[in-house]
Amino acid sequence: MTDKPLYSSIHQENIQELVHAFYPKILKDELVAPFFIAKLGDNIESPLWKEHLKLLTEFWKFVALGFDEYEGNPLKPHLEMQGISREAFSNWLKLFHETVDERFDETAGSYLKDKSAEIAENFMRKLNL
Repeated sequence: MTDKPLYSSIHQENIQELVHAFYPKILKDELVAPFFIAKLGDNIESPLWKEHLKLLTEFWKFVALGFDEYEGNPLKPHLEMQGISREAFSNWLKLFHETVDERFDETAGSYLKDKSAEIAENFMRKLNL
């Protein structure tokens, strides 16, 4: 974490910063990393990863700010993942919340954490986990 002040509002630039800070943590997580590595590889600088980070930035801009550039079905890739578990979602959420807490104050951060928890619960319900 840096010594810079926490963001008190959510905007497109800090959403991108959040996404780019979060996914390197994912690649270090024993339980979650294999799902991403199987699909995207382990080099976060690769074209596949860059495209994924762009897509996820657009997704979070849609979720948090109502932007409409996101085109996709966020659940679909999860339906194809063999072995995905509640524990993997829990780890993903823990790391996401940790990254949010490093960048946003309590008010802005709470919104992002609440939205991510809702999405995770929805995905787990749809995946029968």
